[in-house]
Amino acid sequence: MIRKSTESETNRTQLEMVTLDELVPADHLVRKIEAVIDFEFIYPLVEDLYSEDRGRPSVDPVVLIKMAFLQYLFGIRSMRQTIREIETNVAYRWFLGFGFTDKVPHFSTFGKNYVRRFQYTSLFDDIFYHILEQAADAGFIDRAVLFVDSTHVKANANKRKLVKKTVRQEVKHYQEQLDAEVERDREESGKKPLGPKKNQAEETKEIKVSTTDPESGYYVKGEREKQFAYSVHAASDAHGFVLGAIVTPGNVHDSVAFPNLLDKVSDRLIQPFAVAADSAYKNPAIAKLLIDRGILPVFPYTRPKGKKGAFKTKDFIYDEHHDVYICPNNELLTYSTTMREGKRKYVSNPAVCVNCPLLEQCTKSQKHQRIIERHLWQPYMDEVEDLRHTELNRNIYDRRKQTVERVFADAKEKHGMRWTRYRGLEKVSMQAMLTFAALNLKKMAGWAWKNAQPA
Repeated sequence: MIRKSTESETNRTQLEMVTLDELVPADHLVRKIEAVIDFEFIYPLVEDLYSEDRGRPSVDPVVLIKMAFLQYLFGIRSMRQTIREIETNVAYRWFLGFGFTDKVPHFSTFGKNYVRRFQYTSLFDDIFYHILEQAADAGFIDRAVLFVDSTHVKANANKRKLVKKTVRQEVKHYQEQLDAEVERDREESGKKPLGPKKNQAEETKEIKVSTTDPESGYYVKGEREKQFAYSVHAASDAHGFVLGAIVTPGNVHDSVAFPNLLDKVSDRLIQPFAVAADSAYKNPAIAKLLIDRGILPVFPYTRPKGKKGAFKTKDFIYDEHHDVYICPNNELLTYSTTMREGKRKYVSNPAVCVNCPLLEQCTKSQKHQRIIERHLWQPYMDEVEDLRHTELNRNIYDRRKQTVERVFADAKEKHGMRWTRYRGLEKVSMQAMLTFAALNLKKMAGWAWKNAQPA
């Protein structure tokens, strides 16, 4: 015979004298966060966004921002669900300064304040960097090396609802400098100047644009599913603190976004000693950018492209003094011209190549001619390759998987950054900055709490 317990019913209606503070565990994350940061810093940031003598009294902006932090700290999927959690979670109420019976703001309150006040401001960047400065003041930040990478966040858009548009190609940040160097090299080589492009079609491209979220980008990579997405580009330190981030459409290449990210981190913090990034960032423009600024470039080995068994460019020796390439059969490839893309073209003599015993390994050209293209900034890439073999560079690059890659893994698995509910670059940027601010705040609070514990 099963005896029905009456204690549970009694406990549900039992009246006790207890404070909210007593119900929140001493090691709860919200307690650790309250111990390391005073959210009063938000008031000066929003002072100009509120009117003192017009409208109804607003919800405390500190409460609004702390509500958003609860969502991103604990990976709650929406503000609506966050409000439901706050209503029943005593730790969340304690964090916000609410009592047992205080009415929690409606879930639309944050969204309305965002549209009316916070949108198109630097508020979320300012919050992010204030938290980062607190971590730096505590001695938690290592500014020596930037570990850079990007990840795709699935857009809130149906991949089948799209239109095709022809758009003007964006001018690369280094294009003006490269154009000047191309013209100078052609002049020194006795070639005619190229001048501006005559065919405007060369400056346009066709892209797929979402009709649901036009600011997202159509993302295709290898065998992965094609979809509309945003790219979140971030830089972290050796301890996994995020030092800066920017958001672009998903079809913007990592190397295109990198200069803006580097400038953002350098302007807000300090220029790093080194930058470690994967092969997506390994190109002559970025190599030149880093070396010219006195920053150590740390890049991985990249496998040479081409058919198996065929000669690669690395099999040809460049003679800098005579400005020629020497082929595996000790014949010369001489300078032909400098192209608009910034590459110098070197060609072999077809009359010599046609009888070469290594022709099949060298080229399939019907003209029996091998062509090698050498970028004007190739010396920078050569220096990158030389540095790659140093013990310092190897040790730095080995830490990437423990830093920025882990940041993205945590952000997606624990903090809801695998996809976005928002539409538009501005709102997705808000999500990214709040997510990374929450990650930094969580790490800083955990470290400070651990250091404060008795040995």
